[in-house]
Amino acid sequence: MGVSVVVTSGKGGVGKSTVALGMGRALAQKGRRVLLVDCDAGLRSLDRMTGAEENLVFDIADAAFGRCAPAEAIYPCGGAEGLFLLPAPSSGEDRIRPAVMGKLVPLLKRYYDYVLLDSPAGLGEGFRSAACAADRALIVCSPDPVCVRNASAARELLEKLGIADRRLVINRFSGPFFHATGAYPDLDAVIDGAGARLFGVVPEDPLLAAAFLRGKGAPESSPARKALYRMAGRLEGEAVPIPDQL
Repeated sequence: MGVSVVVTSGKGGVGKSTVALGMGRALAQKGRRVLLVDCDAGLRSLDRMTGAEENLVFDIADAAFGRCAPAEAIYPCGGAEGLFLLPAPSSGEDRIRPAVMGKLVPLLKRYYDYVLLDSPAGLGEGFRSAACAADRALIVCSPDPVCVRNASAARELLEKLGIADRRLVINRFSGPFFHATGAYPDLDAVIDGAGARLFGVVPEDPLLAAAFLRGKGAPESSPARKALYRMAGRLEGEAVPIPDQL
C-alpha cells in the first residue's frame, strides 16, 4: 500500500503544482511508482506541465463516475519513467466530491508507492476533496504575510480533517528579496506564522519554471530541482539536511 500526500496551500499562485511535479519526478528517479492527481477541476495544469496534454482522452471524473476504468484515465508522463498522471476534468462542473475521493484514493494507493494530490486554490470543497484521503500534507507558501496567513488557515483545516503529519514548504525563496522586504526578520518567523514544521525551502528558479512550462524536466543544474530532490529524500525517510545558506 502506497502513501498519499496532498500538496496544498489555500492560496493560488504559490507553486503547488510545481512542487508536486518536482517531487514526483524525483521520487520516480529513485525507482518509485508515482501517481500525480490533478484535483483542480476546470483549471488543470499538470497535463501541460508533464507533457501529457495531447494524449488525454479520459480524466479523474470519468474514472470516478464509471465512464471508464481508472487505469484508462492514467497517463505516463513524458521523459519520466515511473511517473504517471490522473488529470483533472476540463470542466469545473465535474469536480469530485470528498466522499468519492475518499474511496478512489485508497484504491489508487494499491498500485503506486506515492499518490501526490495537487490541491486547487482556496479552502472549499476542492481543498477537502484533495485532502480527505491524504496520509500526509505539504503546505506550500511563499515568504510573504498574506501567503503565510493562508498557510496557517490551511494547516488548521488539515488538522480538523485528521491529517497529523503536516509540513511546510517555503517556495520561490529569494534571499535578497526576502531581506529587502523586511516582512519577516528571518525564516523562523515564517515557520512560526504558518505553524507547521519546515520540510524544505525551494529557491526562485527560472530554469525549473521554464522547463515545466514546456512539459520537460528541469536541468540538473537547476537549484530548485536540487531542493525538490532533497525533499523527495526526506519523504522517503532519509536524513537530508536543509542547507544553512539560503
